[in-house]
This record gives sequence, C-alpha cells and structure tokens, in this order.
Amino acid sequence: MADRGASAPSLPDDWPDHPDPILALNRMGSFDWDLDTGVMQMDARAHEIFDVRPDEYDDRPESLGKRVPPGEARRLDTTVSQALKDGSENYGAYFRVRCRDGSLRWTHTQGYIRRDETGRPRRIIGIVRDATQELADSEARREQAAQEDARRRQTNVVQLTTAALAHARTVQDVIDVLKDTHGLTHLGATSLVMGLVEADRIRLIAEGPEDSFVPGTEVTRIDEPYPMSEAVRTLSPRFIESPEEFAERYPRLWQGITGLNITSAAYLPLIVQARPIGAMGLLYSDRRGFSAEERNVLVALGSSIAQSLQRAMFYEQEMDLAQGLQQAMLPRTIPSVPGADVAVRYRAATIGGSVGRDIGGDWYDLIPLPGGRVGAVIGDVQGHDTHAAAVMGQLRIVLRAYAAEGHPPATVMARASVFLHELDTDRSATCLYAEADLSTGVLQMVRAGHIEPLVRRTDGSCHRVFVSGGLPLGLSAEFGRLDYPVSTMELDPGDTLLLCTDGLVEQPGTDLDDGMEALSALVTTGPGDVRELADRLIDAAGERGGGDDVALLLLRRRALDSPRSGGRFQQHVAPGDPEALSEARRMIRTAVSSWGARDRADEVELVADEMITNALMHTEGAAVVTLRALTGSERRLRVEVEDSSSALPRRRDAGESGVSGRGLLLVEMLTDVWGVEARGGGKCVWCEFVVAKEPDPV
Repeated sequence: MADRGASAPSLPDDWPDHPDPILALNRMGSFDWDLDTGVMQMDARAHEIFDVRPDEYDDRPESLGKRVPPGEARRLDTTVSQALKDGSENYGAYFRVRCRDGSLRWTHTQGYIRRDETGRPRRIIGIVRDATQELADSEARREQAAQEDARRRQTNVVQLTTAALAHARTVQDVIDVLKDTHGLTHLGATSLVMGLVEADRIRLIAEGPEDSFVPGTEVTRIDEPYPMSEAVRTLSPRFIESPEEFAERYPRLWQGITGLNITSAAYLPLIVQARPIGAMGLLYSDRRGFSAEERNVLVALGSSIAQSLQRAMFYEQEMDLAQGLQQAMLPRTIPSVPGADVAVRYRAATIGGSVGRDIGGDWYDLIPLPGGRVGAVIGDVQGHDTHAAAVMGQLRIVLRAYAAEGHPPATVMARASVFLHELDTDRSATCLYAEADLSTGVLQMVRAGHIEPLVRRTDGSCHRVFVSGGLPLGLSAEFGRLDYPVSTMELDPGDTLLLCTDGLVEQPGTDLDDGMEALSALVTTGPGDVRELADRLIDAAGERGGGDDVALLLLRRRALDSPRSGGRFQQHVAPGDPEALSEARRMIRTAVSSWGARDRADEVELVADEMITNALMHTEGAAVVTLRALTGSERRLRVEVEDSSSALPRRRDAGESGVSGRGLLLVEMLTDVWGVEARGGGKCVWCEFVVAKEPDPV
C-alpha cells in the first residue's frame, strides 16, 4: 500500500478509542486513511483482525506487510488503485491475513472514497472484518448445493426410467427402454446386461451396446462365480469399484470385457415379493466407486425395473392364454368351397396399458350346407376380454349347428339370440349371416345389429348392400323381438362379398358412413385376388390403429366349370310384416330366374303368393316359404309353405263377385302337382312346376 504523506490528519479527540457500537456488535474494525499524508488510523478491533499489537503498528499501511502476504497485498492494492482511478465511490475485496501463529485467515475490507470538488481522492474510510466463518459457511452451502444437485440428478434417473417403463407392456419393451441410447444415458452406464431366472439358471435376455456379449454367459447357473449369479443367490447387490477389483473377484468374466474399458460396475438383483426373478448389471467406464446415496438410488432403480419386468411377464402370460383361447374359438381351417374363392383374416385390438384387453369377441365362419350351399358368418360379441372370447366361441358353435341343420337364415339368427340370452351373460352380440347358392349366385342375408356388407362388382365398383336388420343377438330374445327379415340379392360370377366387423370401419371422431365410404374406396382400388385384398385391408387397419379387433371374410363367386342342378331357398314371413312378404316374392323371382325358368316365373310367384297369404290369413302364426330345384327325369321347381296349424286347406266357392276362395283354384290350375304334408304340430302345403331342361354345356 503506497505511502501518501507524513503528517497526521486532525481527528476527533476520542477516535478510535470508542468505536461505533454497531461495528463492534458486528465484530468489525474500522480505519481512516488520509491519502495525502499516507496515515491510516485503525481502531482496536481492526488491530485484532490483522493480529497486530498497538506497539507493532505505526499508522502506516506498509507496517501491515508482515501480516498480508505479498500476493494478497498486490491483489488488494490493484483493487484500491483501480477504484481511485475510475472515479468509484467505494470498493470491496477479500484477502488473506497471516496470523502470528502462521495460519491464514480470510478477511474482508470495504472502503468509501471521499473526493474534493475537483474529483481528486483525498480520504478512504472503511471497515475490515474476519471473513473466515462467512466463507466457510459459503463453501458449506456450495457443497450442500452440489450434494442436493447430485441427489436431484440421481432421483431424476429413477423418475425418468420409471416414467419410460410405465409404457412398457412386454419384456422386450422393458429391454428396449433400458437399452435405448437415452436410457443408458439416464442410467449413466456404458453397458447393460439383464437375465431372467429359469429354475436354477439365469438366461441372458439383454446385453448392450452391440458387440458387448461375453461368450459362454448366455445361460449360467446360479451357483457359478458370476456377479449376476451372486446377486440372485444372495438377494443383495454387488458393487465393483475398480478394474482391479473386477479382475480379482470375477476373472472369468473380466477376460471377456477388458475391451470395454470398464472401471466399475453394479449388479442388482431384480426382486418381486421377496423372490428373485432376474438380475441386471450396469457397467461404467467413467467412474470409480459408489457413494452410499448412489448405491441407494441404484437399489431403488432395480426395484422399479423388477416391478416393470414382472408386470410385463404377467402381461405376456395373460396374452398367451387369451390368444390361445381366441385361436381355439375361431375356426382352425376354412373349408374349400366349390365355386368360390374365400379369404378370412383376424387382427387383435391394441389397447395400450390394459393387460388382457388385446382380445375380443369378433369372429368369422364359413359353413358348408346341404345342397351345395354355403353359409358365411361375421359377428362381434360385446367386450374386449377373455369372457367375450368365450361367449364368442359358444355362439359360433351353436350358430353353426343351427345352420347345418338346414334352418332358414331367420330361424338360425332367432335361435342363436335365444341361446345367448339363456347363457345368462351380460353380453350381446351383433351378427350377419349370409346363405349363398353359388350355382345361382342368390344370397339370402339376415342382420342382427351388425354393419351392412359390401359387394365389389366385376368392373371394380364397390357399394354398400342394404340388409334389413333386427336387434343384436341376446337383446332380441330379451325384448321378444325375434323376427329377422331376410334380404335377397344375386351375386354374379366375379363379384366379391365383403363381411367385416366395425373395427375395420369405425375410427375415433368419424361417422360410420364416412368409414364405410373410405372402406369402399379402399376395396375399389384393391387387388382382384381376395387373399391379397384381405391382406391390404387388414394392413390398413393395423396402420390406422384403434382399440377394436377386426374380423374379415371375403367371398368371391367363380363361374362354375359345368352347370349344377339343385338348390334351395327359404324365407320366414311373419304375420303383419309386408316387408317380409315382399322379400319372399323378391327371393322367388330371383331364384326362378337364376335357375333358368323365366318362362314360368310369373306362375310360380303368383302361386307362392296365394299359398303364403292363405297360411297367414287362416293360421295364427308365421309361414316359412321354401323354394327347391329338383332333378330327375325332368327338372321341377317345388314351392313349400309351412305353418303351425294342423287344419287342412279346403276349396271354397268364391261366388260371382267374390275374391276370397280362389286360392286353391289357382294352385290347381297353374301347378303340375300339389299336395299337403303333416309337419309335426303343423302342415306343409306344396306344389311343383315342370320346367325346361338346362342346355348342355358347349
């Protein structure tokens, strides 16, 4: 500190013998430095801070040189000189003082610079204080902050990993989360290994990064001298804090990982309900040793990973059972159908986070029927769980049995509804059943709350087919509304019938009609082969995603190599249902035309209409109309109308102006033969028409 002069300034008589009480209370000393004379007066507390006795200090700053080390003095003098030059009013600085016992003590000084009217510095008044405790507290706070920051980082490791694992559904998902680059970064590890316990062995299921696998460790016994085996055997972690310790404790393993530059490792048992399910190893190349807090964090991390792994294992077991059940419920094979190309597909739902919900009640079926006909079924039991799959399996079997017995489509659907209702389950089901005669292309369809089918014509156009519908299966029986109207249409050679469940159509936030239009567009531009088209549709459903499973059945009618005789169509007509009567007429007209008997179509339709009307008017129940093509010495069409009344029909005189009573007269006049047969509690009125033989194939 430079000498500023020799004469002492005039000071108050009592200074510095009576320092400011506030400074004394704060353990601060004060000084007054006259820059013109160089005299720096200090009070008694300042003497204590610099550890000098009054007789050792002569009011000259340079007298403090033995207490302020040269380096500290130069730094302090630079601070003061800079403040004097740049016009500052004050300055402050930390510096060290060497006490008489040789120890160093941190000190702080703060000075206020007084200047004259020209701005020239004339005097500095300031304070000094012992800053040892202050800096010690500050250092402690810095260390504490660093420790808290480290704890936060370690806690974040667990939180980030746990958050990522929350979305893992399978064991592979868990592995992918941990092996992911960000996953290893969160864990702070260079390499990771994981194994699962199988009996008395550990099977390695993950190792990373690439090329870090150690030959011979894919399957190891729990009693072998490996750190993962020890962790499982003892249910406690194994921490390896240096390469030397690794090489000494596990020489066989160390030989295989020397190229990874591993400096430490932590092997954690994966424990669930006090039982080890596996172990995990984290290998590091940038650290040695583990603090107590780091060990605790890793143990907590291992517990979180173990829970996720166990949850994933349970999920996979549940899925194996559920998928096995569903596969057992669906048809194992689809029979070959002469005259048709058939393709079926099933895709499970993907509902994240819900174990066992990747299974539903959607199903398809193809049923060979008497007379060369075939029944096509698509259905969806309410719900996405194993119960829905079980109900689906039972419903599929009974519906198949009813159809194979020869019941008409409406009866098949009604009986299936009663069966589901009697199961005493809370599930309903939608269903569509189509009965096809591929020799004629005539389709008879009934619909129970299901979405309507699509038909793609030979020119590639695709349209929605209107099918009158009834209530879903189960509900129609519960509410006593078992009448299912039958819709009839003709499928030309080359046309494709598409039956599907709503998972292929419905999308969240979109209207069903929009979904049907989108599906129609996709079918129109799709390949002609039904198998390729089915693959395209099911792939599109997978790309779109969604929370519903999908069942799909495609049936394309081929042109037969040779004409085939025979065939049967059946229609249920309920009393008071004009739509069903109209549908029956439409069925008869379509069937007669497809069988090559257009010349007698009007006669057949008129006679059948009279027989149906007679049954509805003179009995209390419904009528079942059956149309058959018979072969033999001559081709004949047979019309049967069955009712539940045992009363035989009789001819009545209609009179000159009467209309009623002419029914049997028309039957006798227009048919070649007719009669009545007893059928259980009712009867069947039948008639036959001889038609021209089909021309021989060219």
